[in-house]
Amino acid sequence: MLGDMSRKDPRAAGLARFAALIADETRAACLLALLDGRAWTAGELARRSGVAASTLSEHLGKLVAGGLLAEERQGRHRYVRLADARVAQLVEDLAAQVAPGAAEPPRTLRQSGAGSAMARGRTCYDHLAGRLGIAVTDALTDRGLLRQDTGFALTDAGLGWFRTAGIGLDRRGRRPLARACLDWTERRPHLAGVAGAALCRHALDEQWCVRIGSERAVKVTRAGAHALSELLGIDAETLR
Repeated sequence: MLGDMSRKDPRAAGLARFAALIADETRAACLLALLDGRAWTAGELARRSGVAASTLSEHLGKLVAGGLLAEERQGRHRYVRLADARVAQLVEDLAAQVAPGAAEPPRTLRQSGAGSAMARGRTCYDHLAGRLGIAVTDALTDRGLLRQDTGFALTDAGLGWFRTAGIGLDRRGRRPLARACLDWTERRPHLAGVAGAALCRHALDEQWCVRIGSERAVKVTRAGAHALSELLGIDAETLR
């Protein structure tokens, strides 16, 4: 009996190693920065994290070895990105559990402006978030294109809407077509998954949204406000 009670769960060691990987402020800062879905150089992440390049390189090595980051080299440059959408979902979900009031308040007008821009609209790895992401999610739901009552799911009308809008949905992989992602500024779920990624990519390609600053913030353009109004009935004032 004692032997059975002392038997460890074989997953415990792996979970402990994973927790140790992200239980460092510098590594956590890198993971959050990479939620913009782009590849960063080690130098860019070092400047963003406020540490020496040699120190940052050690942290990146641990994150790559732990399977959280993927790396590639082009000439002298080393680029890293989040390993996949699963990692991005995990980082965003964990970040969403941190109460907004627990974050350090902005110290400068620039920091305050950047925070406001992020809350207004941003990318969450490869889909839209902030008030923009919530507005799009609500509009899809109100029009019967997206269901939220039993988890996120596109309706038949929703699938037709994506086809009509010229937004292709790649359903060949194992990633869910639609998934709820908790928005850490709005504290409500926005659309993620294949559909969320396709909509975000289309919005950026068509310049409905443009990236602003060095953060993940995006701004809706005049053309984007018109398209979102025409396609989803979103009031342009809610996007400001």
